[in-house]
Amino acid sequence: MKNFQDEKQRDLSLNKSDGTNKFLTTDQGVRINDDNNSLKAGDRGPSLLEDFILREKITHFDHERIPERIVHARGSGAHGFFEVTNPIPELTKAGFLQEAGLKTPVFVRFSTVAGFRGSSDLARDVRGFAVKFYTQEGNYDLVGNNIPIFFIQDASKFPDLVHAVKPEPHNEIPQAASAHDTFWDFISLMPESMHMIMWAMSDRAIPRSYRMMEGFGVHTFRLINEAGESSFVKFHWKPKLGTHAVVWDEALKISGNNPDFHRQDLWEAIESGNFPEWELGIQVIPQNDEHKYEFDLLDPTKIVPEELVPVTIIGRMVLNKNPDNFFAETEQIAFHPGHVVPGIDFTNDPLLQGRLFSYTDTQLSRLGSPNFHEIPINRSVAPVHNHQRDGHMRQEINKGRVSYHPNSLGGGCPFQAKISEGGFSSFNERVDAHKVRERSKSFADHFGQAKLFFNSQTPTEKSHIVKALRFELGKVETTAIRIRMLGLLSQVDKQLAEKVAEGLGATVPPAPEKPINHGVSPENEMGNQESKTVKSSVDSSDSLSMIKNPTNSPTIATRKVAIIAADGVSEAAVMNIKSALLKQDAKGCVIAPNLGSVITDTGGAIAVGFSFLTTSSVLFDAVYIPHGESLNVLAGNDDVIEFLTDAYKHCKVIGADGEGINFLRDIPFSAKLNDNDPGIVLTTEPATETFAEDFITAIANHRIWEREENLYN
Repeated sequence: MKNFQDEKQRDLSLNKSDGTNKFLTTDQGVRINDDNNSLKAGDRGPSLLEDFILREKITHFDHERIPERIVHARGSGAHGFFEVTNPIPELTKAGFLQEAGLKTPVFVRFSTVAGFRGSSDLARDVRGFAVKFYTQEGNYDLVGNNIPIFFIQDASKFPDLVHAVKPEPHNEIPQAASAHDTFWDFISLMPESMHMIMWAMSDRAIPRSYRMMEGFGVHTFRLINEAGESSFVKFHWKPKLGTHAVVWDEALKISGNNPDFHRQDLWEAIESGNFPEWELGIQVIPQNDEHKYEFDLLDPTKIVPEELVPVTIIGRMVLNKNPDNFFAETEQIAFHPGHVVPGIDFTNDPLLQGRLFSYTDTQLSRLGSPNFHEIPINRSVAPVHNHQRDGHMRQEINKGRVSYHPNSLGGGCPFQAKISEGGFSSFNERVDAHKVRERSKSFADHFGQAKLFFNSQTPTEKSHIVKALRFELGKVETTAIRIRMLGLLSQVDKQLAEKVAEGLGATVPPAPEKPINHGVSPENEMGNQESKTVKSSVDSSDSLSMIKNPTNSPTIATRKVAIIAADGVSEAAVMNIKSALLKQDAKGCVIAPNLGSVITDTGGAIAVGFSFLTTSSVLFDAVYIPHGESLNVLAGNDDVIEFLTDAYKHCKVIGADGEGINFLRDIPFSAKLNDNDPGIVLTTEPATETFAEDFITAIANHRIWEREENLYN
């Protein structure tokens, strides 16, 4: 037995690898000269299929796990429609954008990036925002995120990014979190990520709801019109309810109370008839303006500020039906940025170019067959005719003897379509360049737009970014990584770096550390370029701030309000608020010490939605304390005190009437109450319409950020 164990250990040791002081190689042992850039036709040209290093790296990455998605595993979806409100035939020949009022069926999947399927909805993370349009010309997938940029510029680095942010491989910890050494080690050596880090550390990474977040196509795409003319385009989804977030302490507590918070929120909104809605907007840049700006349109770490190119709204999307089966629809839907229709085309963005290869390869691994397009949720509404045959789980029954083109035995069918007949044709872009593994010098600005984003935030939002960085870097155990990050942050904003350093008990280094990639010749360091900062032509952009951009028509639709109650509560007060909220498509829910019902001051009974044991204030948008003898029952109750304290701490609206005012002032945080706090709505005259109106108006403002200790005031 001992000899067998020794042999087994010997066999296992042969499979262990340690890359210390070794050259980076392919799986075939070929030494890699440049692992940072894919092979392109010129530094701004398209990626080349012959890049065996990129294909091997991404293929291995795509097949690492089965059956859940490697990234975006945690998702929720819904059916709906897209309706054109402003046709754009002058820009694109895409059929579904030609006619006002034309509706196209869609399926949308929202997701987190880093966590596994069983992780929490409220992790600090990028959110996926993928839309499948079932057009008459075939399926079109707009596969984006709730942040308009990404961490990296070249697809070659995507496996490295995801490996770094996933749980560390030696102990599978932490789940769905970026606050650990490997992620920040990678980021601290990748200055190109600094713009994305500003977004990821902002409140954009902890949205209140999928229904209250923006969506972006991330990359620059092309629109092609009937004349074959090209324009560059950026896609934007603007939520009807406005863009809102939770605070970090709240996100942590929501994850404990209800890790399905976003999933449940989306489901319940649709079931109740409060259908989520977004407007689709586009930023259009003429072909001749490709090099007009100080940033490169092909750089996926850059935005086009709306001050330079305004967003034009062209349609709206409404989600009005939940899936009938989560697995069959939400889990099996297969998106791909390469699923386009005539009139929409690609650019040479090197991250997009890699995605065009990766997504098909990933679906082959995850869904097990090249026939994944035959799964009902993936089927095109346009007829499908081609010579693809057989394969695992084939469902189409093709008749006849011909399965090739050209042919005469089948009468030449199916025919190729002319461009005038709707045949897809790529933009006739000239490509004449050397094969290189380089990045364009126009990609070298890694701090200019990071500065722009940070400068565009309100003091409250800047404080949240500081606290997020203190939390994340505070979880990093390796001091050198923290210091390296402080050096990079100082390139964005010196005060930002100093405030983060203060929370870490560290000092900002006098100069950022230059990343060293041991074993690689200097000419191949990070794409043959030094990081630099280019001053943005826009100093500040209000569109980048969530607080500066409340919805045009403030609403409390779908918001949930907790009504604190016990036996003896005023029935008139409770019913007055519940009725007023219902008229605004919001919901009042009674929270009491026990489930069942509470007996009111008139002897009636009101159903209890939750007990204090089964819910928490973090699952509600506001709190109301009605008057009545119930307050004597609730006085000194630790659960009630915690409920109200958290609501106040998380900047939510709290309303109280009659004796409820004194009850509120007995809570420990009452010493902090400010008579000018617009989020504390009080009245000595219970159950009045005026009080209900004032309470609802305050809730429509989302949060009362003035309550927070603000590092930038």
